[in-house]
Amino acid sequence: MTPTFATIRRQFGFRSIEIGHWVTDAERDAAAVEFHQALNDLQLALRAPAVLISLRDSLGLQYGIGGQLGVAAHYTPAIRKLALAKRAGRGALAHEWFHALDHYLAPKVFETDEPMAFASACWCENRETKAHPINDQLAEVFRTLFVSEDGQDTSALFRHSVLADERQGVHYYARPEEMAARGFEAFVQDVARPNAFLVSGTRQSLEARHGLYPQGEERMRINNAFARYFQSLGRALDRERRLRQSA
Repeated sequence: MTPTFATIRRQFGFRSIEIGHWVTDAERDAAAVEFHQALNDLQLALRAPAVLISLRDSLGLQYGIGGQLGVAAHYTPAIRKLALAKRAGRGALAHEWFHALDHYLAPKVFETDEPMAFASACWCENRETKAHPINDQLAEVFRTLFVSEDGQDTSALFRHSVLADERQGVHYYARPEEMAARGFEAFVQDVARPNAFLVSGTRQSLEARHGLYPQGEERMRINNAFARYFQSLGRALDRERRLRQSA
């Protein structure tokens, strides 16, 4: 049976799914197939239950709606919605989904009540971490993303991101949440089966050649840190699901 957006909402538990008025039925149906396959591939890559993909039913999806000029995909923290533009945004789903996770985790992992906080930025600001072994593993992910292996310098990813910002006169690539999302993209492209709707460009793109995605040994260390974190998180969510079912 061909999946629809209703299928996606039932399977993963998204809070809402909105389709733009200018999306035709054919475009909607084609997009639903691509979303469904990409989200399944993401879940398989993370080895986690479906509830993680919707962030415990708290995440909303938008397709062809709520776009920003010149932006093919974005996550809006204020409304907790991930949006892909019509006929655009291919390859950006993993990046934007991690923004949603990063935002979702901030108050659960760190001592913060800021509604727009990201966990990655909280770590860089040395916010106090709530005691839990899985939180410690997330902190290790951020450490590998932002700090050199010997702990004496910033990571190559961080340094290349700062250089990119200096060249373009912006503060974007070196923002913690952007570096973390690009690191996650690289991890997903390396461990998931090929899916250009989910992620692309972390190896051969211009950005990759400029070091804006992790490379070499650093990439391996970041991938391993992500893998350990999601393995532990997936196991915890599975235990929780089994306990609810047996209650």
